[in-house]
Amino acid sequence: MAIARWNGEIIAESDDTEMVEGNHYFPLESVHAQYLRPSDTTSVCPWKGTANYYNLHVNGKDNPDAVWYYAEPKEAAANIKGRVAFWRGVEVTG
Repeated sequence: MAIARWNGEIIAESDDTEMVEGNHYFPLESVHAQYLRPSDTTSVCPWKGTANYYNLHVNGKDNPDAVWYYAEPKEAAANIKGRVAFWRGVEVTG
């Protein structure tokens, strides 16, 4: 079971994650949606495509762009469609 935690709360937990470049990609439905806030940030990976982001808002604190996902990943990264990954201090164990 992989678990993502930040600011004292469990953000996501799943035993169905995809590992890509050392990051657990969690199914979106495994994320506690009340902690997600939309972000306008995007970035581009040459082989995965354009990444979109969410801000985390947990217990009154914000973590900008701490969650990313590929809404329309390139074919090489099709296994992470519908999944999100974490960084910026989010602890992922499992």
